[in-house]
Amino acid sequence: MQILKKAILTGIWFAVLTFPIMVVKVDHIEGKMVWRWENAGYIAIGAALLSLVWRYLLERKAMRRRQEELAIREPSLWNKILRDPKLIRTGLLILLLLMLILPALSSTYHINIIATALIYVVLALGLNIAVGLSGQLVLGYAAFYAVGAYAYGLANHYLGIGFWAMLPVGGIIAALAGILLGLPVLRLRGDYLAIVTLGFGEITRLIIQNWSSLTRGPGGISGIAKPGFFNFSMADVAVSSVYIYYITLALAILTIFVVDRLKHSRVGRAWQALREDEIASEAMGVDTMRTKLSAFALSSMWAGFAGVLMATKTTFINPNSFTFMESALILSMVVLGGMGSIWGVVLGAVAIILLPEYLRAFSEYRMLIFGAIMVAMMVFRPQGLIPPQFRRYEIPDYLKKKSAGTPEGAKEGN
Repeated sequence: MQILKKAILTGIWFAVLTFPIMVVKVDHIEGKMVWRWENAGYIAIGAALLSLVWRYLLERKAMRRRQEELAIREPSLWNKILRDPKLIRTGLLILLLLMLILPALSSTYHINIIATALIYVVLALGLNIAVGLSGQLVLGYAAFYAVGAYAYGLANHYLGIGFWAMLPVGGIIAALAGILLGLPVLRLRGDYLAIVTLGFGEITRLIIQNWSSLTRGPGGISGIAKPGFFNFSMADVAVSSVYIYYITLALAILTIFVVDRLKHSRVGRAWQALREDEIASEAMGVDTMRTKLSAFALSSMWAGFAGVLMATKTTFINPNSFTFMESALILSMVVLGGMGSIWGVVLGAVAIILLPEYLRAFSEYRMLIFGAIMVAMMVFRPQGLIPPQFRRYEIPDYLKKKSAGTPEGAKEGN
């Protein structure tokens, strides 16, 4: 009954708040005011129903948490699937085969969309190194993305250097930019580091926008060359799109493999130790400055690779492609997928790029639906779509008996 009362009050409150917009309408032609009282009723009923559903879901979530605290539940079907290596390998193999034959089944339009999603997968996985694994909040990630894109754009425009020569160079230049930024600022933590990286992102964008003699300013750089394949011509749009799709797919697979190996390496464990407790990890002998700098440099390098790919795919770049909203979009992919989770970040990037595109049928409401989905995810599953799996170490039975001080443990100890 209490929930029903709160829902009714919520409906009335929303009807009052939206009264001037939804109820009152001025007819300028006839010079009179029209009162649309039915809209107030619709809003009150809709808000009350949404409040009921929202509170019911919150109550279920709280009840589930209490059950978990009282007793250990059996793992869900989803968790069993995630922990079964055979199922994971089979699923990944099927997915890889589908991705390889996708150009034969889809149109050029769909191939271009999926290639864009794969570029954002590379970007999100790169940011996941800094944010998800090492715990460094970076809000200016689009700056390193811009460094890679403009490195290729300027090299191709002024020097005629091709894509394959600039792909590794763009990543290296972005990594150097990350090191130059990281050396003075990585002593900062938390919000202070986020503000500095945000400022760096805006400074980079403004330099690109105002240095017109080099970067051509707000007009951007057009006519960037697409990647070649030996002596074969890539002038045909469909052939070029398929070729770039396979390049982005190969880079995304390479990124997943490298980030996964880094996560389980000695360096990756140091990153995760820093994320959990920087003081404790430093006390255990972790070189915090070098570890942070390596995460920052590698994260920047993958942004540089993605920037070169984006420049060659669109053949046009300008400063408006590298605003703060771009950084926020990439960060939301990491948070939505699950910070520190590789497959979660991949799923988050694909969802954020493809959902708005395929919701064009609801053109007026698609961003509203997408925003509602994001809010619901953050409330009901804040750990992300696929939370990171942590290694578990079980204590042997004889050690448990010793620690408990049982006679069996004493006998075994003797």
